[in-house]
Amino acid sequence: MDKLVLYSKFEAMLRNKIVLLEDKPEESIDATIRALWHMAAGNPVSVELAQILDLPELTENEIDDLKVIIDRRISGEPLTHITNRQQFMGIEFFVSSEALVPRKETELLGYGALEILNKCVAKNGSAKVIDVCTGSGNLALALAHHQKKAEVYASDLSSEAIKLAERNSKHMDLHDRVKFHDGDLLAAFESDKYYKNIDLLTCNPPYISSGKLEDMPKEIIGFEPSLAFDGGPFGIKILARLINEAPKFLVENGWLAFEVGLGQGKSMLKRLERNKNYNELMALEDGNGEIRAIMAQVQHKLN
Repeated sequence: MDKLVLYSKFEAMLRNKIVLLEDKPEESIDATIRALWHMAAGNPVSVELAQILDLPELTENEIDDLKVIIDRRISGEPLTHITNRQQFMGIEFFVSSEALVPRKETELLGYGALEILNKCVAKNGSAKVIDVCTGSGNLALALAHHQKKAEVYASDLSSEAIKLAERNSKHMDLHDRVKFHDGDLLAAFESDKYYKNIDLLTCNPPYISSGKLEDMPKEIIGFEPSLAFDGGPFGIKILARLINEAPKFLVENGWLAFEVGLGQGKSMLKRLERNKNYNELMALEDGNGEIRAIMAQVQHKLN
């Protein structure tokens, strides 16, 4: 069957039958078809990569496979869970239901943290990073990939997420510079090896209030672990702990960098302003002018 005719047929199947979510702007109808097409052809790729690759010819069996996975998508299964791929900061990652699927909004944090990391390396020749709530390892691995002189340590409360992160690490050949640990926030790093020895501490924490979880789209909360979203009654439980615990690990003039939920930015900035461990603060805004990431420099001389 002609590819254009086949494409139009599957576009009609998807049109008005799937809900396109705001936090997945890369998943248009066209991108979805292309990603599933490549999946059916035996070449699973992210939606971003699928957009720049030519559509291959499909055999009759592969066309049948494509019909099946399109039905899976229509039924509500996330596209990334069908392809098991997602791109983050230009890198293809393995993803699964064991961890939060990396979002485009987190690239704001990622590139902001990378800029700080690059400055640390330019000044000192190398840098040490801790990434907590690491999930699939996307932030930790992206920083190590883009900055070859960074040594990165990462942790997550979920042992299943750590297994996924280690799979990504081996695939990217970064297992020598990125070490993953099971543990609650910074618990895995409670030793003299890490105290006052980290240049940059990053985190994309759970920041949705517990009461709002049931209102989240089924495509998200029905397939991704609630542990990755639940930030406690007010959505700031992990953020508050992070701000209080981070200075113990950071070198003087080291940086804490973390993502915040919509509407949380100003209150988190005020919390940091009241904390004498921090001096310089930077807020990173998205295209709508919303604060989505915060960078805070620590100064130990005030302790």
